[in-house]
Amino acid sequence: MKSVDSFQSLDHLDVGGQRYEYYRLDAVRGEGLDVASLPYGLKILLENLLRTEDGGDVTADDIRALAAWDPAAEPDREIAFTPARVVLQDFTGVPAVVDLAAMREAMQALGGDPHKINPLAPVELVIDHSVIVDDFGSPSSFQRNVEIEYGRNMERYQFLRWGQNAFDNFKVVPPGTGIVHQVNLEHLARVVFTRNEEGRLLAYPDTCVGTDSHTPMVNGLGVVAWGVGGIEAEAAMLGQPISMLIPRVVGFKLTGQMPEGTTATDLVLTITDMLRKHGVVGKFVEFYGPGVSAVPLANRATIGNMSPEYGSTISMFPIDEETLRYMKLTGRSDEQIALVQAYAKAQGLWHDPDHEPRYSERLELDLATVVPSIAGPKRPQDRIALSSSKQSFRQELAGLVGSHAASYDEAVEESFPASDVPSHEPPARRSNAARFTLADGSQCELDNGSVVIAAITSCTNTSNPSVMMAAALLAKKAVEKGLNRKPWVKTSLAPGSRVVTDYYERAGLTPYLNKLGFDLVGYGCTTCIGNSGPLIPEVSQAINQNDLTVVSVLSGNRNFEGRIHPEVKMNYLMSPPLVVAYALAGTMDIDLYQEPLGKGSDGQDVFLKDIWPSAAEVQATISQAIAADMYREGYADVFAGDQRWQSLPTPKGDLFHWQDSSTYVRKPPYFVDLQREPSPVTDIYGARVLAKLGDSVTTDHISPAGAISRTSPAATYLMGHGVEQPDFNSYGSRRGNHEVMIRGTFANVRLRNQLAPGTEGGYTRDFTQDGAPVATIYDASRNYLQTGTPLVILAGKEYGSGSSRDWAAKGTVLLGVRAVIAESYERIHRSNLLGMGVLPLQFPDGENAQTLGLAGDEVFDIVGITALNQDQIPETVMVRAGDIQFEARVRIDTPSEAHYYRHGGIMQYVLRGLLKS
Repeated sequence: MKSVDSFQSLDHLDVGGQRYEYYRLDAVRGEGLDVASLPYGLKILLENLLRTEDGGDVTADDIRALAAWDPAAEPDREIAFTPARVVLQDFTGVPAVVDLAAMREAMQALGGDPHKINPLAPVELVIDHSVIVDDFGSPSSFQRNVEIEYGRNMERYQFLRWGQNAFDNFKVVPPGTGIVHQVNLEHLARVVFTRNEEGRLLAYPDTCVGTDSHTPMVNGLGVVAWGVGGIEAEAAMLGQPISMLIPRVVGFKLTGQMPEGTTATDLVLTITDMLRKHGVVGKFVEFYGPGVSAVPLANRATIGNMSPEYGSTISMFPIDEETLRYMKLTGRSDEQIALVQAYAKAQGLWHDPDHEPRYSERLELDLATVVPSIAGPKRPQDRIALSSSKQSFRQELAGLVGSHAASYDEAVEESFPASDVPSHEPPARRSNAARFTLADGSQCELDNGSVVIAAITSCTNTSNPSVMMAAALLAKKAVEKGLNRKPWVKTSLAPGSRVVTDYYERAGLTPYLNKLGFDLVGYGCTTCIGNSGPLIPEVSQAINQNDLTVVSVLSGNRNFEGRIHPEVKMNYLMSPPLVVAYALAGTMDIDLYQEPLGKGSDGQDVFLKDIWPSAAEVQATISQAIAADMYREGYADVFAGDQRWQSLPTPKGDLFHWQDSSTYVRKPPYFVDLQREPSPVTDIYGARVLAKLGDSVTTDHISPAGAISRTSPAATYLMGHGVEQPDFNSYGSRRGNHEVMIRGTFANVRLRNQLAPGTEGGYTRDFTQDGAPVATIYDASRNYLQTGTPLVILAGKEYGSGSSRDWAAKGTVLLGVRAVIAESYERIHRSNLLGMGVLPLQFPDGENAQTLGLAGDEVFDIVGITALNQDQIPETVMVRAGDIQFEARVRIDTPSEAHYYRHGGIMQYVLRGLLKS
């Protein structure tokens, strides 16, 4: 639909003989309107409003409000943002397509046209989350893992093939191709988008939302993109604008250059540490200053990728010569590159190192101060200087095995989120050595701190040729010195695109990685999302028999407790070359600056400094081995897939035929008995607490993506349907089946529910039974549903941090939870809760369950939310819990969110709107 264009901003641009129409930002003029000094990200939002102005969702007043943005003001103005496209990965993409299929049926049942349920914006789904490291350390590992992946996921892949045929504007990148964010960075992102509209060719900024929190990776290309829940993504796919408040923007000035021996990983961990301390949740971050031009685009993408780890919505880099250089390297057409340059310069989107936009807050980093770093063992924001890693590890280990000094506990707590741990003499490592023999006859000794997983994985780093080449060159030098990985370490290489293995081959480095066990295992997320596969059997047995606290090291972006592997308690993020180094050392209990990695073939000690490649070596190898033709050829038929994908039997028809026997894809219950009009909102009475949780409960805790425990309710369901344990697959792969996912909600093996002290995992107390015995959360929820008892969750700070996981909200509502009361929320999860009709409430400032004296055994009433029936959003509601009473802040932040809650969720709201249109 053509814009109302109140500011008469429509103009044209001629590039290479092609005429493009576009909406000029500098046409927005008037008293108090200063477009030129707006931050880069807000300029792109402004163009979005100019282009989509319709007098309803977007008005001239909205455009004026954004142009007159006050950087000092707190966000209070709602705007409607319409992304150019949507990207999905398969864990979140399958349930999104399941929901669309169910919406088509619901639309037909209500007498509407099911074809209205169809993506209006381009949607690209990349299958990257399903490959598991079942096989490793062999030249055949990749093929073997792909075969297992297809065997496990046949139903899901057939369903996605059906969706590709049944829906318009929906494309699928098949398995074994790459990771969604790396594919987006290297191929899908246009930087400037074009489309034919009423006989004219319109140019506008490429923007996207994705069902993965690391979608901001393409911020490094100058593309405004962020992660949303699958629920919001479905609405965007159906043409609904995304409601948002005009955010505060943090300007991050970069100066200087990175020192020798540091990597992009060290830089991003430093920035994560700084921004986490500063506090940027819900804000835009924008990099500016003379140091920007010194940051290679691959490093910019790594920084953007980690946005959710420090909490910002986006982390933008403006378009400049480095952007064009990267586009040329990755095989974009000359015509596209010329358009990007011309459009950016015409719109004031081209980087000027001397220009400083107006910002809400400012930070500054001299790149020369960055030092080698790792992060862990439980959170990505907990940076540790590599020089302090041994000391930090020993302190963390002491806490896990029960000999932590109280005074040091307090020092660490006060330093949260610590960059380097406070100075303190580390305790001696508590040894619990276990000796065992591997299947090949190797004699091994495993102890606390032994590294049992070393994974080069995740788009965060595998998209960056500098750190990937550094890892391979380090491997080459290690092999030449006569070093090898320790035999108890499960090693793997899982890059985010085929280009990585192509340039390894061209550089002649693959044999050295293979020699150390870093054979290709797949093109996907693998270890970073918990798809690390089984440990070496004898290693697993030694861990469990001796209660060992062991370690994983990975080049990923997430290391939350229980995420990487259920038998591994400590997880450290680091650059790919350090992953190789720790695989050689076999332990975290080592000072890599002072202690040798092992002895070479000449009997001499070999230190990290002896095999660390110089920046010049890395760059020379990149220049020799990487060229644009690799990207053009690698992505030429990216949607076609191999023979295995093309020969999949595919269901036909516009409506999906659900199979009762399927344990992967089931018709969801969200639209059962749906009426044309929503029922009035009601207050909540007689509610019970299902879980009382502490701080930093992540979406991994709420809805794990990894392995399904054989003792879990989900396992009981699967075995009842004839699925044996080797075929359980992961929770993430089963997200198309609500029966599995309900049983998996709050089922993380590391979840600690304070309502059931002494337990770990998905347990609670069931107050429908005499004596309120401990029961699984799923079993207790069924009893509460039978008795008509609504449920609430109590939580601490940062509730729902981590991945943008819609099932953390879907599972919550299907358990019968009506409200969550937390100290604070992660942005996407709060939005997802509302998107499923769950009320997010916040404790009064400075208060929490503990300070209010809430034990969790009280009966709760929540009164006052019925004001929504009068089109009012109450600021607070009254909460009564036994004798305790307090006012909780209502976290319905925009009018659109109020509509979603009134309708019982965003899907119901969209469906009713399309029914009326």
